Amino acid sequence: MDKMLYVSMTGAHNNTLAQRAHANNLANITTNGFRRDFEQARSMPIFGDGLPSRVYAMSERPGTDFTPGSLQETGRDLDVAVGGKGWLAVQAPDGTEAYVRTASLNVDSLGVLRTGNGLPVMGNAGPIAVPPEQKIEIGKDGTISIRALGEAPNVLAEVDRLKLVNPDLKQMEKGTDGMIRFKGQGPVQADANMEITSGFLESSNVNAVEEMTAILSLSRQFELQVKMMRTAEDNSSAMARVLQMT
Repeated sequence: MDKMLYVSMTGAHNNTLAQRAHANNLANITTNGFRRDFEQARSMPIFGDGLPSRVYAMSERPGTDFTPGSLQETGRDLDVAVGGKGWLAVQAPDGTEAYVRTASLNVDSLGVLRTGNGLPVMGNAGPIAVPPEQKIEIGKDGTISIRALGEAPNVLAEVDRLKLVNPDLKQMEKGTDGMIRFKGQGPVQADANMEITSGFLESSNVNAVEEMTAILSLSRQFELQVKMMRTAEDNSSAMARVLQMT
């Protein structure tokens, strides 16, 4: 009886955790460059003073789906999407190097090139700083060129180059802050073969139908777990009545 109640109780609890994972995916369906999290459940033995005679259900996020999203044209020159399996290096809030697939770039009041959510973009030697300019262009290879104030339209100066990398996806992981990082030692080295597409942003790779289906399935499982707990309670009450009669 105790085993049945424990399994159903932990199952119901982890069903809610699994629904959170799918709900988070669904909430980011319109977030450019978002990578959905996988979710799975498995039984785990309980280790303690005695033998592992009981198990409990555990929901976990075993990894992240790095399948590319579709490109959406914006017509804005500073909107970029990395082609192939490449990534664009940015500086995370904790100072470490993180990676994104797409970004809506802008230059702040201090001349620092940042993503739409304020992260500094990495270049050949750290965050990219852009001098005062009339126009900024980003080449296919990530080269940043500007037309300085007062210069003729045909005079362009190269400022820096976006750090584009091509890491092993098996070494990439999403942190609790939602940032994609490299699990290996040190930052990933730049890859000169990577290219970007200007005027486009990459969409999220979340499939709304799949996420909704998973949430509905987990809701039915939760109801089943609650019924099992009620059944365990009824069985316990019935056993108590039998013992009273004897």
